[in-house]
Amino acid sequence: MNSFKLFKHSLYQFTDLNQAKKMPFWKVIFYVFFLSIILALPITKQIFSIMQDIKNDGQEIAKKLPDFDIKDGTLHTAKSAEGFIYQTNSIIFTFDPDGKRSLSDVTADSIGNAVGLGFLQDEFVVSLPNSGTADSLLGSNQFEVPYANSTLDGLSSKNLKQALDEASVPFWIKLIVFVFTLYPTFINLVINLLFITIGANLYSKIRLYNLRFLDCLKITTYCATLPVIISSLLHFFNRSFDDSFLIVITSLLIFFFAIRKEERQTPPLV
Repeated sequence: MNSFKLFKHSLYQFTDLNQAKKMPFWKVIFYVFFLSIILALPITKQIFSIMQDIKNDGQEIAKKLPDFDIKDGTLHTAKSAEGFIYQTNSIIFTFDPDGKRSLSDVTADSIGNAVGLGFLQDEFVVSLPNSGTADSLLGSNQFEVPYANSTLDGLSSKNLKQALDEASVPFWIKLIVFVFTLYPTFINLVINLLFITIGANLYSKIRLYNLRFLDCLKITTYCATLPVIISSLLHFFNRSFDDSFLIVITSLLIFFFAIRKEERQTPPLV
């Protein structure tokens, strides 16, 4: 029996999943990758949706921007230009050419998962949502780009609006996002499968089934197929859904059905 047949049996014919114990281990590993891809799809879609929201919100904010340009380390605007704060679903934007606000003020404005952005009098600032992940990866959730260091020299409201209108996410960026999403998903699934296998192996010993730990691992991997698919579908509707409990418990229940055809050892005589 191959992985495709086991996949079909994992959806409706659980009692044949005990045949997974005969599968080569390298095929089982590839199947774990396949399940990880299923779990990573809704997370990747959510990330792409957030990126699109930020782009759309950026275009909305750009329409509100007065004419400005950055030359020789200085922000130049028309005399009539006034500062403002504008909030969308993903961005809280500050335009303050008069020096009334600071990075700490932009950070204080941030609510929930919104990103704080600001063109201040002397610098461009970014404030990411408070997150331990951001701090560990980037070292901080607040960033300043002074106009004086010439990084933003030549930037103007006109070319900023044009860049936002023409912006699109290249395929290679999407691929990188997917790979970075797949890695932690794979690790988390492996950990869940180990927990399932420990429970399954204990159950098989109590019930006197002649199954090794590796046999239980192979069987539970295919038993996790339906729970993984259900978890992935639920993720499309609820981003904060924690799938670990569902996958572990449901996979164990399917395992109980899967090994019913297994031969049991004769209990020792007392």
